[in-house]
Amino acid sequence: MIRLLVVDDSALMRRLLGSVFSQEPDFEVAFARDGVEALEAIAAQRPDVMTLDVRMPRMDGLACLDRVMLENPLPVVMLSSVTEAGAEATLEALRLGAVDFIGKPAGAASLSIDALAPRLVEKVRAAAGARLRRSHRLAERVRLRTGLAAAQETPARAPRPVLPKAAPLPRAATAPGSPPGLVLVGCSTGGPTALDALLGPLPADFPWPILIAQHMPASFTGPLARRLDGLCALTVEEVTRPVPLQPGHAYVGRGDADLILGTRAGGPVAMAAPSDPDRRWHPSVDRMVDSAMEHIPADRLIGVLMTGMGYDGAAAMARLYAAGGRTIAEAEETAVVWGMPGELVRAGAAGAVLPLESIAPALIGALGQAHEAWR
Repeated sequence: MIRLLVVDDSALMRRLLGSVFSQEPDFEVAFARDGVEALEAIAAQRPDVMTLDVRMPRMDGLACLDRVMLENPLPVVMLSSVTEAGAEATLEALRLGAVDFIGKPAGAASLSIDALAPRLVEKVRAAAGARLRRSHRLAERVRLRTGLAAAQETPARAPRPVLPKAAPLPRAATAPGSPPGLVLVGCSTGGPTALDALLGPLPADFPWPILIAQHMPASFTGPLARRLDGLCALTVEEVTRPVPLQPGHAYVGRGDADLILGTRAGGPVAMAAPSDPDRRWHPSVDRMVDSAMEHIPADRLIGVLMTGMGYDGAAAMARLYAAGGRTIAEAEETAVVWGMPGELVRAGAAGAVLPLESIAPALIGALGQAHEAWR
């Protein structure tokens, strides 16, 4: 039985969410009206997973999440507004340690909850089995438990960590006349913080452009790209129009659309295409990889499949691997949800299976020594 704590100041939302999960045979549901009640309920009931509203009286969702992840870490799914302000708060929640999020019904919530219910249940059930990264905010937890943290009811949010920068790549990787290449990254649940770890160590002169398909709504991918751009040496931008690919750049696919590769007179371009209705997740990792293989030789492509629920990307990266491309799957011990990379491993198409912190060095090593065989 999964013990779920629903935290929301709206009596209507508590009733609607309770109705959704009470119909599932494997959930036992409890409720809290704000962050203060949530902390009390966590201490008394020890839930397995929690849904958490952002805006609440007394103690809001971010302050509550901060306390939870420092004192009694457990998987949290945020219920967020799909506005841009809601996106910024959600990305902060993911940085603080939330596993996932889902857009909160707007308007007549009682009418939209039925459409939302299957996805909500899927996300919360997956979060309940998610692997929280033990190293996440470890220093803060140690300081708190040893009495070095300031004794505040609501601890101030810690500044974003400064990720180490790798040394510049050897010039041989970008020798004149070498054919262009591309890194293709797919992720979903747990992806935003995994992208921090992947892009942070890459140098500004990283020789191959990077395309990123992160499953998110359209209002979230722009803030995500801006956040990543401020955290790493690469230039990171959201793809909303055809963009010529450049070294030292990473391109985040727009949510609710698909990210595909095309060509123009000047060379390859990243483009946002209407989402393919035959594909379940968007931006689709499978479609991104397949489109890249149409324009760039497989041996000039590296596919990286990281944490995420489901199987998007595994089939296309298996085709890439079979055609002579290189693939990396995030290892189970660091993935929040080992769905997508696990499918690639089970297909026998992961050229390397690496913990998250080893993926960036592997990319640097592969492109810095391009003459050496990957396999």
